[in-house]
Amino acid sequence: MKRLKKFILSFVIGLVLVIFAVLAVETIFVRQTAPLIYNDITEVPSANTVIILGASVHANGRLSPILKDRVDTAIRLYEAGKVKNFLVTGDHRSDDYNEVAAMVNYLEERGIPGSDITADHAGLDTYDSMYRAGKLFGVKNAIVVTQRFHLPRALYIASHLGLNYNGFVANQHAYTTDNRLKQREKLANFKALWEVAIHKEPTTLAPRLQKDENE
Repeated sequence: MKRLKKFILSFVIGLVLVIFAVLAVETIFVRQTAPLIYNDITEVPSANTVIILGASVHANGRLSPILKDRVDTAIRLYEAGKVKNFLVTGDHRSDDYNEVAAMVNYLEERGIPGSDITADHAGLDTYDSMYRAGKLFGVKNAIVVTQRFHLPRALYIASHLGLNYNGFVANQHAYTTDNRLKQREKLANFKALWEVAIHKEPTTLAPRLQKDENE
């Protein structure tokens, strides 16, 4: 019985410490990046580039609601004269899954000139996207567009890479997976903290992981 009580006590203490660590890291990210995050399009500082971080796409190439909100929000910035061009960055590790092509097609279908769009096919996660945007594509000044729960991590990474990026919130709708995504984000914060601490290089520094299907 004593062993069981010790085990339960140790488990509870361990759980409390884990929860405390998760909340502490999240608080650090939020506090450090709060001045960089904007909701009002009239207040966000102008930049050369808007960076759209990838998210899931459907098998038919249609954007998921989360990704659609990101791209639509970036278009708003472009049409408002806040940015001059786009960097779309996402996952294209296989021939049958291409977040980047889906975003490029969506932008061009809405009248965005292809000359104003740069595609990064090897933005396999947030750290890789931020690193490659600054170090490979030379984007030193940008507005990052993604959901509010994701922006603190993206901007924390960017700032620790020496990049002058602000963020604009893409929360235009409520998402059915919102709670699950927020919980996932708390864990992803630890990964980002580690990547920044060890000055990790991205999975690849090649300009592209794969070519566009129409090339």
